[in-house]
Amino acid sequence: MASLGGTRSAPWPERGSDGSVRTSILPQRGRSRLALTGALTGLLLSVSTPAALPASVPDVPPRGSAYMGMGVLAHDGSDDDDADTPIVPRVNQTEGVDVSSYQGDVAWRTLWGDGVRWAYTKATEGTGYKNPYFTQQYTGPYSAGMVRGAYHFATPDSSGGAAQADYFVQHGGGWSKDGKTLPGALDIEWNPYGSSCYGKSRSAMVGWIRDFLNRYKARTGRDAVIYTATSWWSDCTGNYGGFAANNPLWIARYASSAGTLPSGWSTYTMWQYTSTGKTVGDHDRFNGSEDRLKVLATG
Repeated sequence: MASLGGTRSAPWPERGSDGSVRTSILPQRGRSRLALTGALTGLLLSVSTPAALPASVPDVPPRGSAYMGMGVLAHDGSDDDDADTPIVPRVNQTEGVDVSSYQGDVAWRTLWGDGVRWAYTKATEGTGYKNPYFTQQYTGPYSAGMVRGAYHFATPDSSGGAAQADYFVQHGGGWSKDGKTLPGALDIEWNPYGSSCYGKSRSAMVGWIRDFLNRYKARTGRDAVIYTATSWWSDCTGNYGGFAANNPLWIARYASSAGTLPSGWSTYTMWQYTSTGKTVGDHDRFNGSEDRLKVLATG
């Protein structure tokens, strides 16, 4: 459907509460000896190799900060057009956007004026994060006349699929047959907090996804949309094709075409095609007319 601070392993000098470096006051006797020792130590350090310095590790974002497509640029690259280029609707495709807390309050009326007709908002992540901007980002498109939906960022390393589906439904991911609410979407992609496949084997990953989808349907009566990228799906599920019969595909690829799709799907329902769109970076296309989009919402 997106970065922040992390931790480093390198130790830093200890400072006082006022920010100054703490120093001790030495008695007169012994200062000359310590001064000589310090000079020799400094000389030795000056000729030591840089390898002796502690190395830093890459920053890891805090849990909850992930967003739809966070790993697409890093893993699949992008052929994005310039962000100032007007969005040109494709024949029989309907423009949409996806948002998370990263965007804050969104200018939904501006997006409507630019031809955007649907939106997905991040609701939850794992079983402990709720988007603090969810209300504005979920009711805003509805009020503007758009069809809207909610998505869940999956973290299969933190809890089970059924538990995360329950959490999603309980915090904004449900569905209502009002003609303007899309089925919930499962955002399953690269792990921004560790190993790409969340430490799971391919069969275990398929099982986790199945547990989420089954519980979501049991709770809402709808088959959830699956958001993913073909490269991740191939690596982490072994290109499993068993969900294609029931679950709509939302493919992520920042290029002029959606490219090769995961096994089982002959076409995509949605396509996240850029991260540099107008007003909101992530823009998407529903593979059909606005009337067909409302059919998906109605179920």
